[in-house]
Amino acid sequence: MAAMAVVVFIALHFVEAGYGYLFNPKFGRPISNKVGWVMMESPVFVAMALLWGLSDRRLETAPLVLFLLFELHYFHRSFIFPLRLRGQSKMPLGIVLMGMIFNTLNALMQGGWIFYLAPEGFYDGWLAKPMSWIGILLFFTGMGINLHSDHIIRTLRKAGDTRHYIPHGGMFRYVTSANYFGELVEWTGFAIASSSWAGVVFVLWTFANLAPRAASLRRRYEQEFGEEFTRLKRKRIIPFIY
Repeated sequence: MAAMAVVVFIALHFVEAGYGYLFNPKFGRPISNKVGWVMMESPVFVAMALLWGLSDRRLETAPLVLFLLFELHYFHRSFIFPLRLRGQSKMPLGIVLMGMIFNTLNALMQGGWIFYLAPEGFYDGWLAKPMSWIGILLFFTGMGINLHSDHIIRTLRKAGDTRHYIPHGGMFRYVTSANYFGELVEWTGFAIASSSWAGVVFVLWTFANLAPRAASLRRRYEQEFGEEFTRLKRKRIIPFIY
């Protein structure tokens, strides 16, 4: 999975993932954005729930808390976020299918470690460890940034408006893709809280998928808005760094 993330990171600098602002029909038959998001994100929610429910560790503190954090994100992403989307945007079916495959593999990776493969006693005294609380704090900080940034994007247009706008406010003061930065912080927190290589690989995948897309979005903003955008001097996804 880590090796594949590196390949994806390189490939996405040459081939833009064609959904959202970068929509491209060459990635497959267009379907409703709302339907596409539910199809793409719900498999990981279901798979993680099954892995948790079948595990003998499901009521232990760390596995239960990590499960709830993971499912909190994906319940929102699978069932709330799509319903709040505005307009009649489309998503290519190919993007949906690729997302479904990765999300299912990721559920197996995260749930497999937390509920089955972590050595006996690995999470003993988990709540007494500072790194657990640091991870949880980062998780909710990232989620807050992600939700706030999504709200800013969602409210850029009024009903019937199809134009593009530059988002402002929140972490958009510093980066082009503040929502992606929030998600990166969120899963970094989860990796720290879970103390697992599975979590680290998920962060690597998050960066490999979102950093090239953030770069593509910045190029598109530069092309469409010119100096109005470039004078903002925003980074791509990590404030002050990248």
